[in-house]
Amino acid sequence: MKTVYSDNWFDRAFIWFFSQKMAQVAGQKSELAGYDGLVDLSVQIMRGRSARQQQDALAAVLRSLIPSYVLLGIRTLFDPTRRILEWNAWFASRMFTWLVGPCELTEVDVVGNNGQLRRQRSGLHIQKCRYLEASGCVGMCVNMCKLPTQDFFAKEFGFPLTLTPNFEDMSCEMVFGHPAPPIEEEPIYNQPCLMGDCPIAQPKAPACPQVRSA
Repeated sequence: MKTVYSDNWFDRAFIWFFSQKMAQVAGQKSELAGYDGLVDLSVQIMRGRSARQQQDALAAVLRSLIPSYVLLGIRTLFDPTRRILEWNAWFASRMFTWLVGPCELTEVDVVGNNGQLRRQRSGLHIQKCRYLEASGCVGMCVNMCKLPTQDFFAKEFGFPLTLTPNFEDMSCEMVFGHPAPPIEEEPIYNQPCLMGDCPIAQPKAPACPQVRSA
């Protein structure tokens, strides 16, 4: 049974704004309203596109949300110090619940500039990802969230970020300050389709075809 959300005006405003940006990339609007429309637009963007093209499309959406001069200012003025990374995690825990659902800050170990591990509160535990639950698709999780989000924060903000989804309970761990490894080295690269959840699942495929599509 899927989680039922009661979006407030703040949530609905962000869902609408994000959907408008998604529609521009998709080249068409969704006939569905609210969060269902946002997921439908994600499906539209995925159709006919390779994994790399899906990631590039979502990257374009993310870049359109923040003016380029703001991103340049952040990269120039702010180094990924402990305080900055913790602030980013705190900000994400407050601003993105409309997209991913309830989440909480966690303490994590990251490698500092001196090469030593340091303990800091720059982790985020997403209890049950709304986006993953609504789509039920491994490929959408990887190509339309995990990889472009990691890349966006690393390149546009200059802040390392790793997202690690759990497809058994649909939770996710975000760690600001931890550089993301190559997707080929992660278990998610061999993750099969979520049978019974994904509308385009391929039961005979050893891993989700969307993740490895050329």
